[in-house]
Amino acid sequence: MPIKLVPSKRASAAIASIVAMAVGGWATLPSGYKVHDDTALAIKYLTGPWEGRRLVAYLDTLPNPDRWTICDGDTTDVKPGQVETNEGCDKRVAVKMERDYRPKLVACVPDWDNHPLGWRGAMLDLSWNIGPGATCNSTAIQVVKTAVKLKKTPDYKASCGYATLYIKSGGRTYDGLVKRRGMGDASRIGDGEMCMSGL
Repeated sequence: MPIKLVPSKRASAAIASIVAMAVGGWATLPSGYKVHDDTALAIKYLTGPWEGRRLVAYLDTLPNPDRWTICDGDTTDVKPGQVETNEGCDKRVAVKMERDYRPKLVACVPDWDNHPLGWRGAMLDLSWNIGPGATCNSTAIQVVKTAVKLKKTPDYKASCGYATLYIKSGGRTYDGLVKRRGMGDASRIGDGEMCMSGL
């Protein structure tokens, strides 16, 4: 595992902030959308900060093939020249994460809601980048699924580490993805950092 992962105070504080606002596993985002606690953690502290918000559609040339993208890295039904509002972007990410991403991870990981919040948030952010199918088939998820099936305690540290392997787009390694999958940067929490802080 190429990136050394350790817990951090800022990631622990992020997890604590979601726990404090959550009621029955649900949290309300600043936008007013009510989502699962892990979705709120992913959107507020991982996906949003790393994707960056763009209100005008742009051609993302990092993936292969290129993809028209808008808002917080959303590529669904995006057309050249499309314009969105902040409110529209808030809705897109909340609805898409809850409708298209989270349910697939819940279906592929036994007892999803009982795994650590930081781990679930990190896996949701990973799925936003590589897709829920690829995430479900990744070693990061398989190591947890196998342990649950064998009625053993999952090795979340190994799972967090395996997720750091997804640092390429279009066949090239990108420093931004290395930081996102690992320990973040000066202003953004990394997935690995979040994952480890919740254990």
